[in-house]
Amino acid sequence: MKYIKAYLILTVLTLSLIACKDQKTTTTYSIAELDLNRGPLLLCGDSEFGDVNFTLSCRYDLRETFNVGLSLIHSFEYAEAEKAFVSVLDQAPDCLMAYWGTAMSILNHPLSFNQNPKALERGEALLKVAHTLTPNNEREQDYIDAVSVYFKDWRTVDTKTRKLKYATKMAELYTKYPEDVETAVFYSLAVLATSDPNDKTYSKQKKSGKILEELFIKFPNHPGIAHYIIHNYDSPELAHLALEVARKYAVIAPASAHAQHMPSHIFTRLGLWNESIRSNNDSANSAVCYAESVNPDATWVSEIHAVDYLVYAYLQKGDNTRAELELEKVQAIKKTFPANSYASAYALIAVPSRLAIENKDWKRASELQLPLTEMNWDKSYWPKAMLHFSKILGFSNLKNISSAQKELTILKSIHQELIKSEDDYKSGQVAIQINSASAWIELAKGNSEKALNFMLIAADLESKTSKHAVTPGEIIPADELLADMYLALNKPKEALETYKINLKGHPFRFNGLYGAAKAAQQINDNKQAEFYFQELITLCKSTNSNRPELDEAEQFLSKKLI
Repeated sequence: MKYIKAYLILTVLTLSLIACKDQKTTTTYSIAELDLNRGPLLLCGDSEFGDVNFTLSCRYDLRETFNVGLSLIHSFEYAEAEKAFVSVLDQAPDCLMAYWGTAMSILNHPLSFNQNPKALERGEALLKVAHTLTPNNEREQDYIDAVSVYFKDWRTVDTKTRKLKYATKMAELYTKYPEDVETAVFYSLAVLATSDPNDKTYSKQKKSGKILEELFIKFPNHPGIAHYIIHNYDSPELAHLALEVARKYAVIAPASAHAQHMPSHIFTRLGLWNESIRSNNDSANSAVCYAESVNPDATWVSEIHAVDYLVYAYLQKGDNTRAELELEKVQAIKKTFPANSYASAYALIAVPSRLAIENKDWKRASELQLPLTEMNWDKSYWPKAMLHFSKILGFSNLKNISSAQKELTILKSIHQELIKSEDDYKSGQVAIQINSASAWIELAKGNSEKALNFMLIAADLESKTSKHAVTPGEIIPADELLADMYLALNKPKEALETYKINLKGHPFRFNGLYGAAKAAQQINDNKQAEFYFQELITLCKSTNSNRPELDEAEQFLSKKLI
C-alpha cells in the first residue's frame, strides 16, 4: 500500500510578540527562549485525525491549528501535537490555552508509569511563563492549574501521587463545567491513569468508560472518546464493550499510526486475529511513512510496538512464516526513536521470545540474547526478565538444570531491582515468572509435587493482575503453562479444565486449543477432542502453516469421518 506524505505547513512568525486580540495584558518575554519543538507537521495518509472543536478565546484564525493539535494529542501523536500548539504560541504568545496544549504534549503518555525528567523540566519552564499571563476566562486558568499539578514538585513527588492530584483537580473541573466535552474527556483519561493494574474489578476503568460511552453517542467522530474507551476496556472481561468503537477508531483518525494500532488491543482480547493483523499492518506502514520524514535512520517506537502485536496474532494462526519475516525486520533494527523507549525495549525482546516459546523450540529459547539495537538495557528490567524467563523454559525442557538455575538467579536479581524501584506491577509480573520458572526447573529435577505447587502459585498470582497496555499478552499465560504441566504429569483431566480456564481469558490461542484437544483425547473424550481440533483447523484455515499440530488435528478428524 502506497502512503503519501502530507505536510500541513504551519506559519511560524518570529516578529515581535503579538497578543491575542482580546487579551488584557502583553508580555515582555521571548517564546523563542523556551525549549519547544517547531516546524511543519509531518503526517502520513490523508491527514485526518477526527473531529474536535474547542472554544478558543484567542485569535479566531488560529482555532483550526489549535484543534489539529488537540486531535493529535487524543491519538497520542505528541511530537506533532506540540508543533501545532507552538505554532499558535508563536503567533499569539499570550494565548494561555496554547500553553496548556503544549504542556499536555510535552507531558506525553498520561498512562505511563514513568515520565521523562527532561520533558518534565521543559513543561515546568513553560508553565512558569504561563502563570505570568492573565487568562481571558476562568476555565483557561483552571486548565492551566490542572496541568500544572503534573509538573509541580516532579523532582520530589512520585508520578503516582501527581496523577492522583491531577485526577482530583480534573474531577473539580468536570463538576464545574458539565457541558464541556474536552473537560469530560480529559477527566475520564485522568481516572483511567490512576487505575490499579491489580484491581480485577476494573472499577476505575468502568467509571471512565461510562463517561466516554455517553459522550460517544453524541460525538462519534471524536478521536479521544473512541481511543480512551479502548484503553478502558482492554481486558478479557470488558473487551466486548469496545468492539464497535475499536472497529471505528481507525476510520476516525486514519492518519495516526497509533489509531490504526489501538483497535488491535480489543481484537487481541477477543481472539480476532485477522482484524488484529490488518490493524497492525496498517499501523506499521503508517509508522514507517512517518519515520521516513522525521528520522529515516531509526525505527519509530510505533512500528516496533505494532510488530509485537502483529507477531502475536500471526503465531495464534500458526503462521510461522510471516512471524519469522517480522522477526527479521526486528533483528535488523539498529536505532530507535525516541531513544530507549520502554515500549521498544519490550517488543524487541518479546518478539524473538514469542517465536521460540510459542513453538516450544527449547533450543532456540535457550539461545536468546539481548538485541543488538543501540539501547540502554541497564534499566529495562521487565523486558530483560522476559528474556531470562524464556531461557529458563528452554534450558529446563532441555534438562540443562544448571544453566536454568543460573538464569533463575539473574531473574531473581531483576525482581529485587524492581522492588527497590517500587514498581509494584512489574515486580509482580516478574514474581509470576520466577514461580513459573522454578516450577519447570523442579519438574526437570523430577520433583513433581514442588513443580506443581510453584506453577499453581504463578497461575494464582497472574489471575489477580491485569494486562499492561505495552503487551498483547504474556510470553505464555501462566494458566496455559500450568495446563502444560498437568499434561506432562499425566493429569489430562486437570489439564483440560485448566486449558478451558485459559481459553476464557485468552480466546483462540493456538496452543490453548491444541492443548485442550490433546487433554480431551487422553481422557477418551473424543467429542471434546473433536471440538478443539476443529477449532484449531478453523482458526488456521487461511494460513499456509507448517505447524505439526495441524497435521495431527487433521489426522484425528479424518479418522472420525471414517
